[in-house]
Amino acid sequence: MKVVVDASNVAHYVKNENGQPQMSNILAAVKALEESEDEFVIIADASLRHDIDDKGRFLKLLESENVEEVPAGNDADHFILDIATNERAKVLSNDKFRDYAAEFRNIASMRIPFVIENGRLTFGKPKKPKKDKNILQHICDDIIKELNFKKWEIYTGKEGLEVSPLNIAKQAIIRIDNDNNTESRLENIFSKIPMFNKIVEMVDDVEIAAPYVIFVLVHPKDYKVVVKNAGNISVTVADRLGLEKKPLIAVRNDLFTKPGNFELNILLADEVTENAPYNILIRVSEHDEVFIKRNSRNIASTIAGRLGSWKFPFVSVKPDMLLEKPGEFEIELEKGGNLDG
Repeated sequence: MKVVVDASNVAHYVKNENGQPQMSNILAAVKALEESEDEFVIIADASLRHDIDDKGRFLKLLESENVEEVPAGNDADHFILDIATNERAKVLSNDKFRDYAAEFRNIASMRIPFVIENGRLTFGKPKKPKKDKNILQHICDDIIKELNFKKWEIYTGKEGLEVSPLNIAKQAIIRIDNDNNTESRLENIFSKIPMFNKIVEMVDDVEIAAPYVIFVLVHPKDYKVVVKNAGNISVTVADRLGLEKKPLIAVRNDLFTKPGNFELNILLADEVTENAPYNILIRVSEHDEVFIKRNSRNIASTIAGRLGSWKFPFVSVKPDMLLEKPGEFEIELEKGGNLDG
């Protein structure tokens, strides 16, 4: 483990009878770190050499390779946090660095508190880093952005309507009917063009009803009840719209949808892809690995439903040592897609 020692904070922990920060505190920190065999660097602000009780020993310490004095006029706390972040190190300090919380978001998990008793420094435990409660949605958002960048059209509705078989059927009827009315208005405009009516007759002979596929996007808690009623939803929609072919209902767990709500991604059958165009590799920190793996199929289902593909993309999750903080992740799209939905 790499450790950055906040020399001023350590020196001021126990002051001498004259109210001066003590060199012995720093030496206690050095001894504790050497015993734990941790790699460390000591950072002192410019004023410490003037305030510390044993100036001679302190100046000699500054000659060491792993000790650095921050030049006068520079912010020592920022310097310490910056080094710790860049070196992926911990900070030995009882300072909570509240003024820097906005810039350095994981100070609590970086900081090692300590106590000094009878000349001996004892390490405390860093606070557990805060987890990103919305990491699944953030991952899906990034995947969708990548797919959009690659010119794949993705359904992005996230507002949600109250889930019930009746509401799903009503919303599907409204959406399909609105689309058909738009097409009817266009036909009225083009019917004034010579020969258009003959073309319409030829098309009508070939295709009597549009075969719709309705992707019902629900929270995992609502999945079973919607699947159970999928047949009734399909019959109701076909009957009310006068369709000769019943629409297919594909229920998908969707990580954007809140419990008790649903979204509809309605496509014509020829718009639905057989396989997802890309598999998905997710690199995560060790803090999130188990959770993401447990939800990898829900990630696949979310992308399949939003993309409009029958089969799920294959989602693989790998821990990455370079991603140390909770909530950190990287995604990579790989050509393919072969996990059955």
